Amino acid sequence: MGRYTGPSCKLCRREGEKLFLKGTRCLTEKCAIERKAYVPGQHGPSPGRRRRVSEYSKQLREKQKVKRAYGMSESQFRSTFDRARQLPGVAGENLLVALELRLDNIVYRMGFAASRKGARQLVRHRHVEVNGKIVDVPSYQVRPKEVVGVTEKSREQASVRASLEALSRGAPVSWIAIDTKQVSGTVTERPTRDAIPIVAQEQLIVELYSK
Repeated sequence: MGRYTGPSCKLCRREGEKLFLKGTRCLTEKCAIERKAYVPGQHGPSPGRRRRVSEYSKQLREKQKVKRAYGMSESQFRSTFDRARQLPGVAGENLLVALELRLDNIVYRMGFAASRKGARQLVRHRHVEVNGKIVDVPSYQVRPKEVVGVTEKSREQASVRASLEALSRGAPVSWIAIDTKQVSGTVTERPTRDAIPIVAQEQLIVELYSK
């Protein structure tokens, strides 16, 4: 199955929380979660008694939430998990670290794009470089001490400047150092679970894929 190309806001409504798929719009009253806090397909909140949620459903929804937040297909997400599971340490934490160190996510965390989708587009269109060399693979795993930046000819792009000026997500994460003048940043260290700003129960994903 290919990448989802439908309305992004429906994904947030289905998961019942903001996934920040549309950048600054998610912080305004136009956000779909603010206006329609119920799953797509319903005409208002579902009346009557709530249906019992199974353990499998909880696991599936958690996987879908994280996968959609990072904008990945099922095959990409599963292969990332399989690699993370082979590493020493806790599988769920390894998965989130691997997701955070994707190049498109790093560009997003550094504030060079308003959303991960926008960051992925910057990478694919060859506007991003790592250690001075252009890298156009969104899934590239950025290593500690590597410098990620927007190429010199692309630094004045309206979308890049607007994202930097908006500061829509507040202060950057602790494991990234940013030079806004050079439109670049450095991954200072491998992030720990506590330093990853995503609300997720990653153990549920591990349980789902371990069936």
